[in-house]
Amino acid sequence: MKSPYLLLGIALLLIACAPTRAVRSPVQTLETPSVAATPELPPSSSMPAPEIVVARAAPEVHPSLAQRADVQAFIREMAARHGFNPARLQAVFSRAQTQPSIIAAMSRPAEAKPWYAYRDIFVNDRRIRGGVKFWRTHAAALAEAERVYGVPPEIVAAIIGVETQYGGNMGSYRVLEALSTLAFDYPRRASYFRKELANYLLMTRAEGIDPLALRGSYAGAMGLGQFMPSSFLSYAVDFDGDGHRDLWGNPRDAIGSVANYFNKHGWRPGEQVTIPVSVSGAGYFGLVSRTLSPPKDNVASLQAQGVLPMEPVSGSQAAMLLEFESRNGPEYWLGFTNFYVITRYNHSQLYAMAVYQLGQAIGEQYARSGAEVTPRERLARIDKAFR
Repeated sequence: MKSPYLLLGIALLLIACAPTRAVRSPVQTLETPSVAATPELPPSSSMPAPEIVVARAAPEVHPSLAQRADVQAFIREMAARHGFNPARLQAVFSRAQTQPSIIAAMSRPAEAKPWYAYRDIFVNDRRIRGGVKFWRTHAAALAEAERVYGVPPEIVAAIIGVETQYGGNMGSYRVLEALSTLAFDYPRRASYFRKELANYLLMTRAEGIDPLALRGSYAGAMGLGQFMPSSFLSYAVDFDGDGHRDLWGNPRDAIGSVANYFNKHGWRPGEQVTIPVSVSGAGYFGLVSRTLSPPKDNVASLQAQGVLPMEPVSGSQAAMLLEFESRNGPEYWLGFTNFYVITRYNHSQLYAMAVYQLGQAIGEQYARSGAEVTPRERLARIDKAFR
């Protein structure tokens, strides 16, 4: 009898000598996408640490304005002085928040631009073409505004063009939130904006408008002409007689309101705005107006000190000497009462000159385009000034 151990050894030897059977790879088909081989893992000492995922902080949520003590005091004041329903104001302010981006915009230092750079922003082909189109579209309203208020179409069109690109950019901030932010979180001018906020609520109540509905600039200016609420209450007009003063969606009301604003600030129909001059000698430098005051000299006195008008003008006409920085050095102009009136819309000589020059360019292009109604001839105004 053979040993069981001998039989076991023979069996193991036969198994070891048997041929190895090949292992087939799986068949690749269109339904089976190829999978890249898994790379060999490096030693644990060289493996990067697992990424730590940090949850992003939730965006900061500002409390509603109604939760603030200073806003509550304002609500009580509006109720006492103007008869507002406190509960309704509470509901309005509970749906509004302050906007920190407005404070950042107001606090940003103003970048002083020379005249030639400032001019390029506003007196360019795009705004000139837009002004001609605006004039053609609203020729009847512009003509009526000139008849009623004495302000020429090119000036009204230029104001709307400079302010909002003819309604293309009237601002994206809620007016209520802009004014509230500046009234309660901008101490430097809080008093002014608190009054404007009060005027805004009075305005929306009078016009039957939801205070949360209107949009404007970060400073609270509104509509095609960018009126502040106090200006709206004082100068906005219902120029189409529909019972509402709509400066957002009704260009006729906007046109009449801008013209009325100029009329109420002393616009003189038919008079010049500004004309170029040459200067000589040394006396003229001290005559340059650096303020926004009405003209105090007259043309004759300025002529005696080396200021020579380059267009006809009455020697008795009140005027001020203006200086602007061009690319080739300073240029000089005489500004008249109507120039000063434009600065009442925006307190800047650069702004007033931009409005004037844009208006001139719009008027000239409008006349050349063969429009039915051309702007008044400049010589006719000059002749009238001599009478």
